[in-house]
Amino acid sequence: MTQTIRSVTVLPGQQRVLLEKPRVLYRIFFSIRALADQTVWYQSKISFDDPLFHSYYVIDGPAKYFEAYGEGIFQGNIWVRNESAVNLLYTATEILVE
Repeated sequence: MTQTIRSVTVLPGQQRVLLEKPRVLYRIFFSIRALADQTVWYQSKISFDDPLFHSYYVIDGPAKYFEAYGEGIFQGNIWVRNESAVNLLYTATEILVE
């Protein structure tokens, strides 16, 4: 078992791969958080192996997080896009097993 923790700053209107596809191990948990002022509405999009964001999940409002767990969760690259007008810091955690 291994745990990956990653933080990246994404500029307004930009996107990045937040978690890369596991090569040898399997993902059983991941969590994504946008660290921002909880009183302001910042919008972000999360895409699962789709850098064009044709299909995405939106995180915004006071929660600003997404997490998934279990053996059937997504195993590819996880992208994040900052849809707000300010720089946002994203943190991600994943747990991988054999």
